[in-house]
Amino acid sequence: MAMQKNKNKIKTTLSRKIFLAALFLFFALVCLMCLVPFLHVLALSFSHKVPSLQHAVTLLPLDFNEELQVSQIGVDLSSYLFLLERDEFKSAFLISVVRVVLALASSLAVITLAAYPLSKSKEVFKGRTVYAWFIMATMFISGGLVPLYVTIQRLGMMNTIWSLVIPGCAQPFLIVLLLNFFRGIPKALEEAAFLDGAGQFRTFLSVYLPLSLPSLATITLFIVVNNWNAWFDGMIYMSSPKNYPLQTYLQTMITSSSQQMMTRARAELLRNISDRTVKSAQIFIAALPMLVLYPFLQRFFMSGMILGSVKE
Repeated sequence: MAMQKNKNKIKTTLSRKIFLAALFLFFALVCLMCLVPFLHVLALSFSHKVPSLQHAVTLLPLDFNEELQVSQIGVDLSSYLFLLERDEFKSAFLISVVRVVLALASSLAVITLAAYPLSKSKEVFKGRTVYAWFIMATMFISGGLVPLYVTIQRLGMMNTIWSLVIPGCAQPFLIVLLLNFFRGIPKALEEAAFLDGAGQFRTFLSVYLPLSLPSLATITLFIVVNNWNAWFDGMIYMSSPKNYPLQTYLQTMITSSSQQMMTRARAELLRNISDRTVKSAQIFIAALPMLVLYPFLQRFFMSGMILGSVKE
């Protein structure tokens, strides 16, 4: 009883309350620092051309009342309509989705199948160290852009989705990350699987992959973000704009949006948007899939790695 009272007393002390309040305030400020720029971009994307050019937009979208010639709080969807009504935007968005799906499937297959044998000991897999160092060397030494471009060209993958998918399948950093995780899985689980008659492939599918969900979730996030945000490879491997992924398409729009606006016949729509509002809308649309995906993967980061998998 005395110990219980002491614990309750510690929880309600003034110094503890001050500490918790300061800690809460600190993390609240950190969250605000992350949210404010994003909210500003979002508000700018929903704002009218006039307040955006006047740099009057902060955290709330502003519309423009032409009769009163004043800016007021309101939503203007002209920038999104300008983007979404274009067939090129829809095609680029679909290409990026297909790219991410193909890249995720192929990369996970290559990375897991490469990491599993490299995680074994020298007695089980002779030459493992040589292969591991060879893969790690590619993290620091690259063949260069020109040899890669010539390779893609010689393989006949120019202007195809595979030129965006295949070169990034075997990412050495992710292979090293996963093989180190595989090494941390208790040997007793593998031995138990072998005693039950499982082979290497069955052990890989039934033991290692289920226990590696947190690590695979991290790798999935890396693969999806890298492929979704990549734009330079689409620029050099695709000669036709109709084959551009979304980020490449948005990059070309950002660099040439002024000329496109001047040649548009839709004057009623274009007079409500500016280069700043269109760019903000592009940024938000490009970031939206990642914002939707992350909450589904977050729980794997929070879960324990292999807690309770082995009982003594």
